[in-house]
Amino acid sequence: MEINRQWLLAHRPNGMVGKGNFEYRETAVPEPEDGEVLIRNLYFSFDPTQRGWMEDKESYLPPVKIGEPMRAGSVGQVHASRHPDFAVGDMVQTTGGWQDFTIVAPGSSIMGLNKLPEGVSPDLALSVMGITGLTAYWGILDLGDPQPGQTVLVSGAAGATGSVAGQIARIKGCRVIGIAGGPEKCAWLKDVAKFDDVIDYKNEDVDQRIGELCPDKVDIFFDNVGGDILEAALNHLAMNASVVLCGGISSYNATEPVPGPTNLMNLIIARAHMKGFIVLDYMDRIHIAVPELLGWIASGELVYNVDIQEGFDNIPDTLNRLFMGKNLGKQLLKLGDPA
Repeated sequence: MEINRQWLLAHRPNGMVGKGNFEYRETAVPEPEDGEVLIRNLYFSFDPTQRGWMEDKESYLPPVKIGEPMRAGSVGQVHASRHPDFAVGDMVQTTGGWQDFTIVAPGSSIMGLNKLPEGVSPDLALSVMGITGLTAYWGILDLGDPQPGQTVLVSGAAGATGSVAGQIARIKGCRVIGIAGGPEKCAWLKDVAKFDDVIDYKNEDVDQRIGELCPDKVDIFFDNVGGDILEAALNHLAMNASVVLCGGISSYNATEPVPGPTNLMNLIIARAHMKGFIVLDYMDRIHIAVPELLGWIASGELVYNVDIQEGFDNIPDTLNRLFMGKNLGKQLLKLGDPA
């Protein structure tokens, strides 16, 4: 009998998520019914939003239930199919769970079930062409609307979303400043991703450095962090600035409510606007984003970095890497290669 290994959500976290929040289990591999596809998972995506899915509270998606496999974006290979549009061997992308095998009914999955385009590798599908890349694309272009010559500030800039958002702003002719933690991440942003300037929040005064690097203020702030860094950015808004709220990783593991910025009045003074968004609202426009992203990658204008861990036993600890700042670029885990 084939074994389906699983990591189940066992306890909702209070503070930092850890391996103790999950339970390992082995079950039989399920059989697909009519209209379903059985997928052997090969790669998992790790995203800060997964921490929110573990909370028992209303959000843009229902929480993961206790005793269910932890939800995650994934790339895998069709192992068995009872759906006419998918054949054994097809490489596919979906939102499944932390397990070797996932049953998907196309059309009912959160992100659907999509075949990987020819030449698109699993790491590319789960990074620039996945949720993080699409989030960066629509967040910066639709909400930020960058114009040539503007100054764009990005927090969490070495992450999978921030790094792409900043590069798109650069491609659109903006001056781009990233905020990241540590010399390695800052060097990658400056030397490889071609950000104009970088602020190391672990070793520099963020508020002071924004003022020094942005004498004409910030036109667009793309925020993945929240907290003190959001407050610092709000001190330096240009007239009619845009603040794009993509995430708030600084508070995801907080055990008490995190105080909000004390300087929201700056939005009024600068006639600025601040708006949050969820990429699911743009899924009907994937066909617009994907060709442009692929074109920028092919031309070398857009680069990306992936941090690939390996092994089923390492899945819970790999999620924690996001909140310890260990990842550079998109965090993935590899289970195996296609058959």
